[in-house]
Amino acid sequence: MTMQAPQVPAVPQTVMLDIGGTKIAVLRAGQGPAIVCLHAIAHGARDYLRLAERLGNRFTVYAIDFPGHGQSPSDGVAPAPAHYAGLLAGAVDALGLKRFGLLGCSIGGATAIRYAAAHPDRVAAMALCNSGGMQPVGLLARLVCGHYARFFAKGERGDKRYARKFRRYYETVLTLPPAAWRRDEIVADAYKTAGLLRQAWQNFPRPQADIRHLLPKLKCPVLFAWAKDDKANAWSRCRAAARTVPNHTIQMFDGGHAAFLETPEAFDAALLKFVATLPQPAAVAA
Repeated sequence: MTMQAPQVPAVPQTVMLDIGGTKIAVLRAGQGPAIVCLHAIAHGARDYLRLAERLGNRFTVYAIDFPGHGQSPSDGVAPAPAHYAGLLAGAVDALGLKRFGLLGCSIGGATAIRYAAAHPDRVAAMALCNSGGMQPVGLLARLVCGHYARFFAKGERGDKRYARKFRRYYETVLTLPPAAWRRDEIVADAYKTAGLLRQAWQNFPRPQADIRHLLPKLKCPVLFAWAKDDKANAWSRCRAAARTVPNHTIQMFDGGHAAFLETPEAFDAALLKFVATLPQPAAVAA
């Protein structure tokens, strides 16, 4: 198994791609095997900035800003893993990546699953952090998602109390001190991202959001790196689906949603241990 190792400056740079008329910003840094990183809704490529700083001597990190996030302008399409997977396909082609690793969190994880299932020859390995799409979509999910969609709609309307409530909410999402820098940035964009969050939470309970049927089809090794205190995407509701992946590793971490932000040292150690188990040569190469 090979992955691609392009020559990229160690200092983070952002490139703009045009994917069928949709502008996509991609942060890239480091050297070595390529890992394409996909963020949670209302987050952005900056989620992976410190990961690139920590592991840039081991990997080339490509972190994508989905439309309406970070430096990518909106494309007017509601957030959905199927849409993002199509953009991911165009982005990796534009970047010239033939074979690479994927690291996805939340909706970014669901996007990674969709892409890997459709392009098994392109993905050498995958790490999923509290991925979406892995739990049943039933009455409880519809009720919870409806509650959150109504909450984010208040921010979309400019409710003056929304920013304070959104901060309290995000203290339950990114719970640990190492993630405080990123949590503060996300909270600062509370009103900017409210519409995206409302649309996403309206989509989460729809039948097409359930992608459990794709997990047994994954050909690459998968690391499930799960923050165990996730309220909305609990491991107890996702573990059965995770265990249908033919070649999987499970690692639990403290935190609420993103181990690479909340417990970075433990996450890095687990990721490097996982990569060391991959069939050689496992360097990301053309």
